[in-house]
Amino acid sequence: MFTDPIKNLKALGLREDFIVADLGAGTGFYSIAAGHMVPKGKVYAVELIKDYLVTIKNKAKDAYLSNIEILWGNVEKKGGTKIGDGIIDAVIASNILFQLEDKEKFILEIKRILKQKGRVLLIDWLDSSILGTKITIPKNKAHEMFENKGFILEREINTEKHHYGMILIKK
Repeated sequence: MFTDPIKNLKALGLREDFIVADLGAGTGFYSIAAGHMVPKGKVYAVELIKDYLVTIKNKAKDAYLSNIEILWGNVEKKGGTKIGDGIIDAVIASNILFQLEDKEKFILEIKRILKQKGRVLLIDWLDSSILGTKITIPKNKAHEMFENKGFILEREINTEKHHYGMILIKK
């Protein structure tokens, strides 16, 4: 994984009652960490690959977390997350942006589900050689894509040597 979910989530400033969406949750590294950090809140773990949803469910059960709701969804479609409008305090988007075909719709879906002044933790790959491909999204391009859809950069965060990270706020 190469990056520390707990450290990155602390930078996001989660409160114990936050409602969080982990988009492209994968096998749940961030969902489980967030579940521990928002004991009075909720984490929506949204993933397209159904086998990963089973993995997250089992990890949540093993960690005695009942505040994680697992959703099969497509983050590249309006309403594809199956999350209501404006109910999310914070979105986690880790190692997903480079994989998406429709990055614009992804950002618009984040904007739709976030509360006003809601925050996004964006983590993505710096180094394409780790992935064996050249499909990474440069940090400045990612920032520009979010800014063009109504987000402002709060700050960049240190995420180890293979990733970049930033916190963005919905205007």
